[in-house]
Amino acid sequence: MISFIIPAHNEQELIGGTLSALHQATSALDEPYELIVVDDASTDRTGAIAQEHGAILIAVNNRQIAATRNAGARTANGDKFFFVDADTMVTEQALRAAIRALRRGAVGGGCATRFDGQMPVYAMVLERLLPPILHVFALAPGCFLFCTRKAYLAAGGFNEAMYWGEEVAFCRRLKGQGRFVMLREFVITSGRKLRSHTALGLLRVAARLALKRHGALEYWYGR
Repeated sequence: MISFIIPAHNEQELIGGTLSALHQATSALDEPYELIVVDDASTDRTGAIAQEHGAILIAVNNRQIAATRNAGARTANGDKFFFVDADTMVTEQALRAAIRALRRGAVGGGCATRFDGQMPVYAMVLERLLPPILHVFALAPGCFLFCTRKAYLAAGGFNEAMYWGEEVAFCRRLKGQGRFVMLREFVITSGRKLRSHTALGLLRVAARLALKRHGALEYWYGR
């Protein structure tokens, strides 16, 4: 079984599309699946929309994506885990390629992303530069990261002491379990944060996170 684990915080605008895309992408596969939405302290209709789309709903109050992802994994019944962000559209091509890689012995992997909508110039540059870097270093963005249940458990899940960069650390531990792949296919993720922040603004957020200032988490969770 495939377990899609979707952490979400105030995602009522986009989570319906994300779940619909997962249903559509998986419908062509001859394999059972489940959608698990982990609603992390939302104050909008995120949870209700998730249930309307047939998802299993888990409510947590972490405001930390590592702990939220792990909460979903503890509930998951599948032998294949797919961690998908609530603002990311998974294509059938990417899903098929990921399942094929797992069946051929990979312990996990990911793929590059493309942004939706009109993007500022600096974001378009990032969209071109990041995929080669991710492939060279075999680092999967957290918006689409997959692995076997066995590899997830052996790697110890996501490090809950980390408030950012947890997917990078997890990828490194997964590589210690076996072959980690980066697919040629891509998923489509929301560019809303890049549209609403300047390049300088994002550098400031990154600097605050690097200094372990949790106030920078307002970027994702608000005040």
